[in-house]
Amino acid sequence: MANIRSAEKQQRQAEKAALRNRAGKSRLRSALKKARASVTDGQSISTGFSEIDRAAKRGIIKPNTADRYKSRLAKAAKRASAK
Repeated sequence: MANIRSAEKQQRQAEKAALRNRAGKSRLRSALKKARASVTDGQSISTGFSEIDRAAKRGIIKPNTADRYKSRLAKAAKRASAK
């Protein structure tokens, strides 16, 4: 437990951020699952892209990770449309 007042405040802030990040990560995972499912159905992947961008903008995932997710999603969509 923190003894210094500023350390206590930092701990409170870290707990709030952890909750926010956990919710955002969960939302991202759900969106990715839906996007992957929609790729196999031949639907649009734009909602998946927007969730990935939102997570990257909020700092939940890093920009390169977001780019990698989008690249793999686009590649899967292209593969599905070729079939």
